[in-house]
Amino acid sequence: MVKKIFDISTSDATLIEESLAGNKKALENLIKKHQDWIYNIALTFVGDKDESADLTQEVLIKIVTKLESFKQKSHFKTWVYRIIKNHFLNMKRGKYETDSQTFRQFGQGLDQLPNESLSDYSYDVEDKYLVKEAKISCMKGMLLCLDREQRMIYIIGELFEFTDAIGSEIMEISKENFRVKLHRAKKQLYNFMDNKCGLVNKSNPCRCARKTVGFIKMGFVDPINLHFQKNIISDINKVIDKKISHYEDGVLSEYQKLYQEHPFLQSPDKLESIRSLLSSKTIKETFNFN
Repeated sequence: MVKKIFDISTSDATLIEESLAGNKKALENLIKKHQDWIYNIALTFVGDKDESADLTQEVLIKIVTKLESFKQKSHFKTWVYRIIKNHFLNMKRGKYETDSQTFRQFGQGLDQLPNESLSDYSYDVEDKYLVKEAKISCMKGMLLCLDREQRMIYIIGELFEFTDAIGSEIMEISKENFRVKLHRAKKQLYNFMDNKCGLVNKSNPCRCARKTVGFIKMGFVDPINLHFQKNIISDINKVIDKKISHYEDGVLSEYQKLYQEHPFLQSPDKLESIRSLLSSKTIKETFNFN
């Protein structure tokens, strides 16, 4: 009898079928295949790597324990994203959501942060990496000014470019409503950046290099451990499936490009978390693993 070999290139349908039949290796590869995506959605949604790792584990447990209920009426990835959406929209507030900020408050915070030169300080990391970390941290902070539903719709429709058909299915709203909500989220975010951020509009006073020292002092940038520049797999725009046609709604596309240039990171402790998950009593009983 030929031994079946599974890896993350195996189709979801095959991995699901074999997992439900009690094949632990198939289930392990199904988790591996989707874990990094879940982690990067979480990281964009909450802006904190430790919280994102915990959320990834929580979502994976839900996916695995609910796997038998997947009836293949939609793509598996769509089903997974709906679980992510439901979990993220209903979870308790994370540390960066405890004191939610409006765009106005966020802008005031940036204005009050002193402009300082990195050359006046000595760090073990090159300035360009510190500035990049400050830029990513600041941009993820801007996303937290959107409410949770807006943030999730932005991630689905603008960052990862899911079609309105898939986006509406994930969010459980009509396609028209999905497009309207996506437009509003983009308009709020990009209008703020166009009026405050100097990344595209060079007439704006806010510059990442000027605020980096302040971000370090506030703890948003760790010069010893760069949260957004370790374990990089690729850039987001290189791993997504680009849509044939884009949402043409007149909202600035330069800012979409900036967000899609953020790194796509590998989920931390990948093998360890998978093995821990599969060795749990609940999972063993669900799939009849030996």
